[in-house]
Parts: sequence; C-alpha cells; structure tokens
Amino acid sequence: MRRLDFDKKGKQHGHNVSFSQRHTKKTWKPNLQVKTLTIDGKKVKVKISTSALRSLKKKGLL
Repeated sequence: MRRLDFDKKGKQHGHNVSFSQRHTKKTWKPNLQVKTLTIDGKKVKVKISTSALRSLKKKGLL
C-alpha cells in the first residue's frame, strides 16, 4: 500500500504479543474512507484517512 496524498500515512508494522510472550507479525493499516471532494470545481472520489478528513473539517475545507 502506498502513502496517502493528504497526510502521508501508510502501513505500520509490529508484533502481536500473547500472554505467553509469543511475537507474531502484525500490520496496522490507516482507517481509509472513500469521500467525494470538490477540487477546482470538479467532483473527485478520494481515498482519505479519517484523521485527514477531521483536519479538513477543522480548517473549514469541507
């Protein structure tokens, strides 16, 4: 998965650690939503993370 355009988020890697301390590989993906945004008067469907969506709402761009 490539980096996102708005906030440069991508996958994160780590381990699940059980009670017996076994480490298994795990990836965390950003929470993506498909949103229709108006850019330069044109409607464009964009995959955007919820944190970037929140930032756009706070700045009044949505």
